[in-house]
Amino acid sequence: MPNPARLVVNTSPLLACIAGCGSLAPLQGLYDELIVPKEVAEEIETGGPQRFGIAEFHAATWLRRWPATVAPLPLVRHSLDKGEAAVIQLALDERIGTVCIDEPMGRRLARLCGLPVTGSVGLLLRAKREGKIGSLRETIDRMRAHGIWLSDAVVVFALRESGEI
Repeated sequence: MPNPARLVVNTSPLLACIAGCGSLAPLQGLYDELIVPKEVAEEIETGGPQRFGIAEFHAATWLRRWPATVAPLPLVRHSLDKGEAAVIQLALDERIGTVCIDEPMGRRLARLCGLPVTGSVGLLLRAKREGKIGSLRETIDRMRAHGIWLSDAVVVFALRESGEI
């Protein structure tokens, strides 16, 4: 797992953490800066039909919200949604070494751009190692109950890495 000081994060890992932990508090202090591009903030604030995660996102005042719109390169812009594209481009522009993206296409493109990638499970494993969450199994169960999809192989990997199996 990458262990950077600064991390640019996409929408789905933030929402997955809220689903599993009830807030973003377990992520506080894991990084010197957890950076949220403006496009990601806008996706979260849209909230979908249930308006899920908006209050918890606003409560995480320690997140660094990038104030400016990011202008992704055409390859990135045409291959991904606005949030993922902004995460990758912001990391490239600001020389931030690692991104946090869950979607396979975004992860592949980030790696093609030379960026190490982590995701929801990587964040939660780090939070577990640092004592910020108790049971990873319970956290994953809550994520799944909220409709967050994780393959069985990823769950087994996470539980093995956390020492819970």
